[in-house]
Amino acid sequence: MTQQRDLLSDLHDLDFVRLLLAEMHDDLLGRVSRFRQLDDTVSAVGSRQSMIPGGEVAYAAWVEARSSFVHGNFVATVLLSQAFAEQVLAAMLIMGLDAEPIPAKIKFPVTLKRCIARGMISQQDADDLRRLMNLRNPLSHHRLIDDPTNLSRRAIDACIPGEEHLRRDATFAISMVVRLLALPMIRLGV
Repeated sequence: MTQQRDLLSDLHDLDFVRLLLAEMHDDLLGRVSRFRQLDDTVSAVGSRQSMIPGGEVAYAAWVEARSSFVHGNFVATVLLSQAFAEQVLAAMLIMGLDAEPIPAKIKFPVTLKRCIARGMISQQDADDLRRLMNLRNPLSHHRLIDDPTNLSRRAIDACIPGEEHLRRDATFAISMVVRLLALPMIRLGV
């Protein structure tokens, strides 16, 4: 009987450290730039203190979306930003003196409609959140190349690399999260 080799690799810890440092170095300026961009965006809305409705999932989505954006994980940023929006807005509906019951599994378009009706978000916010949903869907659900929302199709049609589309989508997505954090209902202080 032959011995099975390590499933991952023959690398030792120091080898992994070297690889990680090399990877961090490759996009260090981009990471710094995105971190600065995120900090500027958060600073622009005023107070950095917000209550995040939606519990641990919403909080984890915010923390991981920030990290994903800074580290250039743009697909993850879009997915996590959408998750954050869904968690926070549904939780906002069941908060406060004018709370209302919601279905156990509320669909995002229903959440948006209810939030607009209660004056929690503007029509522009809802339109932008639908745009975020439309950016997430083709990343989560397969689209054929002839679908205009397919990333490769978007890249071909606009003559812009797919990575640039993803960067722009992620920038929009993370800015939506910051806009939600700036909503009066969840901001703490001035």
